[in-house]
Amino acid sequence: MTCIVQKFGGSSLSDVEKIMKVAGMIARAKKQGMDVAAVVSAMGKTTNQLVEMARSISSKPPRREMDMLLSTGERITMSLLCMALNEMGVQSVSLTGSQCGIITNHRHNDAQVIEVRPFRVLDEMAEGKVVVVGGFQGVSYKRDITTLGRGGSDTTAVALAAALDAEHCEIYSDVDGVYSADPSSVADARHLPEVSYPVMQEMSAAGAKVLNAQAVQFAKEKQIAIYAGSTFDRRRETVVRKFQPGKVAGVQAVVSEAAITRVRISGDLALAGFKKALDFLEREQVPVKEIHAADIPADSDPPRVSFVVSSPNVYGWEAIRKRLARQLGNAVRFDTHLGALSLIGEGLNRTNATLIEALDLLDRHDIAVAGITTTSFRISLLVPREKVDAGVRLCHEHWISKME
Repeated sequence: MTCIVQKFGGSSLSDVEKIMKVAGMIARAKKQGMDVAAVVSAMGKTTNQLVEMARSISSKPPRREMDMLLSTGERITMSLLCMALNEMGVQSVSLTGSQCGIITNHRHNDAQVIEVRPFRVLDEMAEGKVVVVGGFQGVSYKRDITTLGRGGSDTTAVALAAALDAEHCEIYSDVDGVYSADPSSVADARHLPEVSYPVMQEMSAAGAKVLNAQAVQFAKEKQIAIYAGSTFDRRRETVVRKFQPGKVAGVQAVVSEAAITRVRISGDLALAGFKKALDFLEREQVPVKEIHAADIPADSDPPRVSFVVSSPNVYGWEAIRKRLARQLGNAVRFDTHLGALSLIGEGLNRTNATLIEALDLLDRHDIAVAGITTTSFRISLLVPREKVDAGVRLCHEHWISKME
């Protein structure tokens, strides 16, 4: 029997009426002869409410206890959805991440899935049941409940699809797929019917919120197509899949992170300070990216190291930042006035033409560039935070809008 995984975001499950509609969608798929695993997020703003409740008690709540708290949101949703399915005559069972075999490392709040053992899921499907899984959560190899970070329900869905050898994975939310920019910031953002795995990964890593980067990696490894669309408007969708090399070239999307922190370490002991910072941030489970080192070793200029933290996604970042500042003293600086805009596409760095165009474009509009990072599929530029949106619109108009 064909197996599919369907994931429903919190906005699709924000009240009982929507839960009943989602149950109807799942029931139709089941009645078409499919084995269905449905992965659900917490209802509406439940996760945000739980975070605020925790922060009203503690400015830096223990990560383990945060995971215990936040995992309850998905459990509420999955239980209600199973009740709705059973009312429709569809046998179903709800399973937590641990019950369906989502095994993670021992990081709290941003755990990585290391293995999926879907034996319970397969057993329940063999009995003809729809399996409703609480997304965003797993269990560590030390048997602690863990959560998977922002977009973690996507990771649950695609990792489960890979383990079940599903035909495909459907990701449903309140948007009808992936766009060339955030439609709330760029009025003429283009809907993208198809996106390649590496382009989607870069978009996610650079700030796009439609899909989770680790989820796309699982799909890429197992060659599982992801269909991303709106729960209640099925007129169009985006398919994330493998492309033939060269099928699409040039800038396909412009994405941004409006609030980041760049950490700069300098002085004769910059490398030692960087290692100390990495050790500290690893213990605090703070992920870093865009690491850049200059003049290491050097006889003349003081060595310099910098990296970026997506600070809004880190619980208790301000307290962590202050502790890091105390440890490194005058050697460390924190740039909190910056944001990042990124050009995403295939073949951007075969020549320097796109980067030169971007720098010229921003310079003509008085947007100063404070840092540059490139990969095979991305050019990221650090700019003043208050000019990120303007920079995104300029770049989108230059590379995408005018090409339509």
